[in-house]
Amino acid sequence: MINKNMIVLAREARGITQLELAEKIGVANTTLSKMEKGDLNTSDEAIGLIAEATNFPVSFFNQENDIYPEHLNYRKRDSVAQKLLTPLNANVNIVRLHIQRLLSELNIKKSDLPSFEVNDKNTPAAIAKKIRKAWKVDSPIIEKIVELFESKGIVVTSFDFGTERVDSRCVLTDDLQPIIIYNNTLLGDRQRFSLAFQLGHLVMHTSTSVDWERDVAHEANLFASEFLMPEAAIRGDFENGVTLPLLGELKRKWKVSMISLLYRADDLGYLTPNQKRYLLQQFNEQKMRRREPKELDVPIERESLVKKWIKELKTKQKLNDKGVASLFHLNMDEFTTRYN
Repeated sequence: MINKNMIVLAREARGITQLELAEKIGVANTTLSKMEKGDLNTSDEAIGLIAEATNFPVSFFNQENDIYPEHLNYRKRDSVAQKLLTPLNANVNIVRLHIQRLLSELNIKKSDLPSFEVNDKNTPAAIAKKIRKAWKVDSPIIEKIVELFESKGIVVTSFDFGTERVDSRCVLTDDLQPIIIYNNTLLGDRQRFSLAFQLGHLVMHTSTSVDWERDVAHEANLFASEFLMPEAAIRGDFENGVTLPLLGELKRKWKVSMISLLYRADDLGYLTPNQKRYLLQQFNEQKMRRREPKELDVPIERESLVKKWIKELKTKQKLNDKGVASLFHLNMDEFTTRYN
């Protein structure tokens, strides 16, 4: 049986419009629309053409899965074109299906993340402190955040988002396994903050009722700031004033961007409006808002949990890469790009 959702998913993953795909397979746009809605049976011939046009094996379209809707849990610029978000969301869904398959095949239990309701007493910063305590993170500076997350069973994975305007996204499998997916073109400081930002979403916003008027992105930012730069430890670094050279030194120490440190100092009350405006002006004049000095770059961390699971799957089921690609409903070239 053909799953109409998979036709949509394959098309959107490749950034192809409905009209473009209809032209590629030689049918009217209205005919393809009916296929995607399930109002028209899709012949074997049509699926073969769709598979060829989208570079997915025919088995991809037989998967019995739904598409996880686009969600608020992106870390992105305020304005991102929908034509960029649509293929990104589709590829996030494909990764989610792969993780679900691995969990099922290996009988892995989902990560048991705590959940917190945000309120006046339970602020995002307070919740960050509780997570650090629960995870026994004693050092103020988290040296290896990817390793920490994976040790807690959180899946961290990445691919090229095709745009610098989106940093990361978190998502849950059907069994509520948390996954954080980040743009693999990120520099180390943005990678670390994005991971902490998505952890905030996972513990504060995915298992609780969230009023639509709340600024969940701001809450996730507050969580990430406390998680990576604990107030109790970082206050002393700002007591003698905040300057651009100081922010550079602190970037090496805390492994976060200079601009994040500037906003942290501001949030903690160490900057007047004029001082903040002056420092931001310096960032702009030195063209550091988008790219801070290379000599201050934070090392990029690489995830290993998914590759470890794939290796275990190969051993357990006596599979090679081609066999795993088949389980993931991918052609070999794409499997290699994604997971090798």
